[in-house]
Amino acid sequence: MALQSTMPKLLYSNGGVPKPKSVFATNDGIVLVDFIGLHSKTKRTRRSIGVSSSSRSFRGFFVNNNTVSSIKAVLDIQHEKSASSSEFDSGEELCQQVVNLEDIIAERGACGVGFIANLENKGSHKIIKDALSALGCMEHRGGCGADNISGDGSGVMTSIPWDLFDNWATEQGLASFDKLHTGVGMIFLPKDSILMEEAKKVIVNTFSQEGLEVMGWRSVPTNAAVVGHYARETMPNIQQVFVRIVKEENVDDIERELYICRKLIERASSAESWGNELYFCSLSNQTIVYKGMLRSEVLGMFYPDLQNELYTSPFAIYHRRYSTNTNPKWPLAQPMRFLGHNGEINTIQGNLNWMQSRESSLKSPVWRGRESEIRPFGNPKASDSANLDSAAELLIRCGRAPEEALMILVPEAYKNHPTLGIKYPEVVDFYDYYKGQMEAWDGPALLLFSDGKTVGACLDRNGLRPARYWRTIDNIVYVASEVGVLPMDESKVMMKGRLGPGMMISVNLPSGQVFENTKVKKQVALSNPYGKWVKENLRFLKPLNFLSAAVLENEAILRRQQAFGYSSEDVQMVIENMAAQGKEPTFCMGDDIPLAVLSQKPHMLYDYFKQRFAQVTNPAIDPLREGLVMSLEVNLGKRGNILEIGPENASQVILSSPVLNEGELEELLNDSLLKPQVLPTFFDIRRGVEGSLKRTLEKLCEAADEAVRNGSQLLVLSDRSDELEPTRPAIPILLAVGAVHQHLIQNGLRMSASIVADTAQCFSTHQFACLIGYGASAVCPYLALETCRQWRLSTKTVNLMRNGKMPTVTIEQAQKNFCKAVKSGLLKILSKMGISLLSSYCGAQIFEIYGLGKDIVDIAFCGSVSKIGGLTLDELARETLSFWVKAFSQDTAKRLENFGFIQFRPGGEYHGNNPEMSKLLHKAVRQKSESAYAVYQQHLANRPLNVLRDLLEFKSDRAPIPVGKVESAALIVQRFCTGGMSLGAISRETHEAIAIAMNRIGGKSNSGEGGEDPIRWRPLTDVVDGYSSTLPHLKGLQNGDTATSAIKQVASGRFGVTPTFLVNADQLEIKIAQGAKPGEGGQLPGKKVSAYIARLRNSKPGVPLISPPPHHDIYSIEDLAQLIFDLHQVNPKAKVSVKLVAEAGIGTVASGVAKGNADIIQISGHDGGTGASPVSSIKHAGGPWELGLTETHQTLIENGLRERVILRVDGGFKSGVDVLMAAAMGADEYGFGSIAMIATGCIMARICHTNNCPVGVASQREELRARFPGVPGDLVNFFLYVAEEVRGLLAQLGYEKLDDVIGRTDLLRERDISLMKTQHLDLSYILSNVGFQKVSSTAIRKQDVHTNGPVLDDTILSDSEVVDAIENEKIVKKTIAIYNVDRAVCGRIAGVVAKRYGDTGFAGQLNLMFVGSAGQSFGCFLTPGMNIRLVGEANDYVGKGMAGGELIVTPVENVGFCPEDATIVGNTCLYGATGGQVFVRGKAGERFAVRNSLAQAVVEGSGDHCCEYMTGGCVVVLGKVGRNVAAGMTGGLAYILDEDETLLPKVNKEIVKIQRVTAPVGQMQLKNLIEAHVEKTGSGKGAAILKEWDRYLPLFWQLVPPSEEDTPEASADYDQNAAQQVTLQSA
Repeated sequence: MALQSTMPKLLYSNGGVPKPKSVFATNDGIVLVDFIGLHSKTKRTRRSIGVSSSSRSFRGFFVNNNTVSSIKAVLDIQHEKSASSSEFDSGEELCQQVVNLEDIIAERGACGVGFIANLENKGSHKIIKDALSALGCMEHRGGCGADNISGDGSGVMTSIPWDLFDNWATEQGLASFDKLHTGVGMIFLPKDSILMEEAKKVIVNTFSQEGLEVMGWRSVPTNAAVVGHYARETMPNIQQVFVRIVKEENVDDIERELYICRKLIERASSAESWGNELYFCSLSNQTIVYKGMLRSEVLGMFYPDLQNELYTSPFAIYHRRYSTNTNPKWPLAQPMRFLGHNGEINTIQGNLNWMQSRESSLKSPVWRGRESEIRPFGNPKASDSANLDSAAELLIRCGRAPEEALMILVPEAYKNHPTLGIKYPEVVDFYDYYKGQMEAWDGPALLLFSDGKTVGACLDRNGLRPARYWRTIDNIVYVASEVGVLPMDESKVMMKGRLGPGMMISVNLPSGQVFENTKVKKQVALSNPYGKWVKENLRFLKPLNFLSAAVLENEAILRRQQAFGYSSEDVQMVIENMAAQGKEPTFCMGDDIPLAVLSQKPHMLYDYFKQRFAQVTNPAIDPLREGLVMSLEVNLGKRGNILEIGPENASQVILSSPVLNEGELEELLNDSLLKPQVLPTFFDIRRGVEGSLKRTLEKLCEAADEAVRNGSQLLVLSDRSDELEPTRPAIPILLAVGAVHQHLIQNGLRMSASIVADTAQCFSTHQFACLIGYGASAVCPYLALETCRQWRLSTKTVNLMRNGKMPTVTIEQAQKNFCKAVKSGLLKILSKMGISLLSSYCGAQIFEIYGLGKDIVDIAFCGSVSKIGGLTLDELARETLSFWVKAFSQDTAKRLENFGFIQFRPGGEYHGNNPEMSKLLHKAVRQKSESAYAVYQQHLANRPLNVLRDLLEFKSDRAPIPVGKVESAALIVQRFCTGGMSLGAISRETHEAIAIAMNRIGGKSNSGEGGEDPIRWRPLTDVVDGYSSTLPHLKGLQNGDTATSAIKQVASGRFGVTPTFLVNADQLEIKIAQGAKPGEGGQLPGKKVSAYIARLRNSKPGVPLISPPPHHDIYSIEDLAQLIFDLHQVNPKAKVSVKLVAEAGIGTVASGVAKGNADIIQISGHDGGTGASPVSSIKHAGGPWELGLTETHQTLIENGLRERVILRVDGGFKSGVDVLMAAAMGADEYGFGSIAMIATGCIMARICHTNNCPVGVASQREELRARFPGVPGDLVNFFLYVAEEVRGLLAQLGYEKLDDVIGRTDLLRERDISLMKTQHLDLSYILSNVGFQKVSSTAIRKQDVHTNGPVLDDTILSDSEVVDAIENEKIVKKTIAIYNVDRAVCGRIAGVVAKRYGDTGFAGQLNLMFVGSAGQSFGCFLTPGMNIRLVGEANDYVGKGMAGGELIVTPVENVGFCPEDATIVGNTCLYGATGGQVFVRGKAGERFAVRNSLAQAVVEGSGDHCCEYMTGGCVVVLGKVGRNVAAGMTGGLAYILDEDETLLPKVNKEIVKIQRVTAPVGQMQLKNLIEAHVEKTGSGKGAAILKEWDRYLPLFWQLVPPSEEDTPEASADYDQNAAQQVTLQSA
């Protein structure tokens, strides 16, 4: 059950492995096995086959004290004075502090949660026992620290167990408690007893000042023996305090009084040295929280109270935490005081900033004027969950119902909702009313909540966490992340369901009612006349027409473009492209120009910012296919006091998007209610540049301040002027917006007004995103619009349109296109971070800064991470001026300068991959000439500063040694890998030549996304004169070469991922993100999908292939751990690597990945190359690998996890110097991407995305591929030269092997060079050192593959009959019991079959029947011949990647619920399936059959996004489906029964056509599948349909993508001739 990771023996001080100890049973029938299984991951013994489910026993484990002593801390954790316990630093000053991203990214978490509630409101001890049992079965959803026993946290929230406390009071000689007037506090106190007494004194004093009487303190009994080593170091004193509140009678008032007391105590303690060691788990008259940094299975043993029969409660919320950060904190365990939260708030920085801005305006009569005493309402040092909890707590304490509070904080995607708008308009009004007052706390989340009277659960708008619920006839309701966490008599279950996106379920304990989604919401929405208020007060800004003529002369436009820093590339490649096509321009081959701060050319301020993106801890959203949850709407105007409800709060203006044209801005300026104020943004340099910018910013902020205090609700910052003046340059608009935004937050005025930027300096999507992210609500890009008009009116454009060379657009259409491109680009930037709403993105500062100094950051971008420092305000002023003067100098050309930022050009910006470099490299590798390689080295050494590592050089503490003593090149090259370039993006020739070269030297090539041709897996034996008939298109071959890629990639599209592909890999790489466009999916244009590529990817030739931005089975860290488990399951011999992209916070993510049992972590830099990507993604997302690698290496060392994983790094590697730099920063292995392509012949033409590569490297066109110049030997030569260069450097430093320098940052120092822009760069972060790994890099690389521990498949595979059936292709039948902790069952068996017979060759039959609740990924990677039946239910990812066979899921006999109404399998079933059949008697969750290639399935209902991205196969749904059916479905067919005519609005009509089933072949296909379904599952629904076939057939719809329109199943008048033609073509 435990997600335990294997660790090398070397970590233990005695070198030995602790031995297993006794096995004994407790009175509960819970077997406790006391041992540490170091080499097992799922610590438990295995059942034999055929166990009936009645003999089920829960297995829990704890570790005895004496075993722990052998586990010394791998590192001493420094006791930092972090917020380990208190929620806040010093009270008052906090008001002035903006939230710091560093604090936020240090804490990430994900989890397993659930609740149990008795509808009769009867307390019982059984509920507590069940909650603890369920927690034990969620152990795999949690994480463990480096000592393998410190859990990341678990806990329960229940009502107060008065009987237990009365019993204690009697023993102490106290009177029993007056339940109505007593509050109970569960407190973590300082460890040190003296400090503890001080803390208690503060608590008692505060209570008595408030007139509350402390009746007693109770030391909570605990058993420290079960606590892990790390957790024990920080374990607090845990006590309960009982207080009497005499002056209040009403429960809500009593809770409010306790809330005020807690806030006062937190404030009083914040100044004390022990302030951060005091924490209230709960202080309430209703609920209590028992929690700690414990593994879930030991929670009940740690707190003996929980085992006490007197501990009764009518409900329990339970929670198991998986924190990606391992420096764990007791207070951050959950549940919090109101919520148990499984998820990630992506907008947390914005939410905290806005909460802080609200503090001055929040007032409510319930506080009787004491609002100032309960501030602050957020704490950046706590986790996102803790902050969401405190926001909810505030709303609830002000009298809101818990359900209402969560609807305000986490609203559903209510726009364009097919049912809400029609049936529940009042709910839409409620959301509209609050939308402008509270920005959504956006991100994947399953929230469980309770205030003691209500218990409930709700899911985020995307439904990105699993949540299942069921109700039994004895009136108990269960909600959990997984089914099967409790043994259940199925005949007693009367209802089973799941929470879909945005849904809520709530249980009212006093009345015993259960409210499902719409009931809850309707009730809340009808409490006030929201509809009336919205109608009367909310104003919509009507879209106004674009100008139809140019405003300025061409000369004036040119001067403005020059002054504001436009380049001719910006105008031609970006603005004109967007105006012509309505979409962002695409480019390729990555970003190889210097960072803006290193560049010798002036850059706009925006270029110092990189967008942040989601990886692992939360998913990116898919703006293309799942745009229904996203919105660009913005509200302008004052945001009222959210604690008071009234019509005046709705008085705002709504914009449909943040992109304004001139007319719309004019309209806003005339809105009398907004009282707009225009603030010009120019600074005066007549008295010199020094200090001028700072003075002007201060004046600007004061003017803004005054305007807002005088009632203005709209500030327009404008750099528009009739005449440009040489001495009055414009402040960079981003700086102006940021400074005003920060100033208003710090002065408590930000809620009173909105900021709009009216600017010339904004034309690309990244620039819009920066302005909005730092506080602007809308932008009017007047110069960009003028540039669009000028382009459309130019004679060149007119002629091109006249001659048909360009589609004709009107002048208005050109501007409309530009705005459309900006909007879709904005959606994409939001979606990269997993944010759905622009209103939540506004002010959320989702950027990192590279190259701006502290004074700039503090004034305008406070809270953003700027690790390397950089420009001062004066230096920025000079850079701004260098653009401005161009508009006035006489010798400025009559046209715009081309800076060469995007494309290489002589005299433009330096590009790392330039033609000269390619030529020198080609010469060296083709002639095999050392002197030519030396010239290439010299070229690199003399290049301008390009990347951060160019600022460093080596120094050594040793004398040089002869090169002969250094390890051989043959050993060094084994650490080299090539990048994940897909076959499809590059040609077959290039792909195979690279693979052969890497196999010759013992390095590793990477398959990229898209499978691999099995012909490449066998060594060549038929080579004559360098040619082989097996691979006839290659030259320069040798016998014994193999063209297989050692690393096989699993990407989000799962193209080509079959069981055979997986079992033939040495390593499996999970591609989470790629350097050129992190947070986005891959795309292969249709013209690159040749018949060969389509065959490997199980798709159709000529149809473009898109892989989604997120892996649909990785929405969280525990999901990633599950995919790693699945891959280890199917191929236990392959190491699993996870590819991440550098960004701030990556160390935290990498810790989670290491705890998720990955073998290798790869860090890519932002400069990675790629086949095709939007320009803004190439240029503006991701960070340098130097910082990402440093952070990852050091965080893993601090957390004692570094020895678990190999670190691999890539991004712009070109030479041995790069390799040695990466080694000194901590990397074990080194990846080469673009340079490997260049070595095989690429000439950097940079037209990969067009399929026209002149040398056949990146084209699928036969005639171009014939020009491919490369031979494997060229690449071999390159890598040997690099290795020799590394040897030479090692010898100079005096070291014999790479092992000796890995992680040795002390061998690096800053070079003495002067940068053009600033002398204030600070590389101390890269040069810092937190310690060394405990074993050598070679030992880490040689470690065994991490294991899944004992799994059910191993037991099945040890059965002689099963072995016989596999080896001799016989038939075998078995029945086996299964539980939710048995994950990826059948995956390993499938791997054994696939390894032996391939995907289709097995002729035997394995008929396996499982009984019970299956864990995640049941039946993954099945192969033909495996017939699997599950009687019971299953969790997420059923049939993931299956390639054949049969999978049947049915409920047990005699259930108390109606099978076709119950959810019986989880989310994302059949992801990436390439064959087989699935029959499910019951409903499925979200995203059923996503990316299904060829499987056939019948299911009786499904959630949202059914058949998403399907490229083949057939899905039949005999029931209701959710929204967004068939989004991105380019192949295959779906048949959906629509009995109540609600299907049509739910279908995504972008691609598919919807028709009745008229083709006879289609009718047969449908009927045959339903017949098979009834025969195999006994489905009542199916039988009824077959019985009245003629009545039901017309109720089915058939969804047909274009590629299937002419097939016999879809086309009624399909005739034979067509059939013959098609076969000829495809042959």
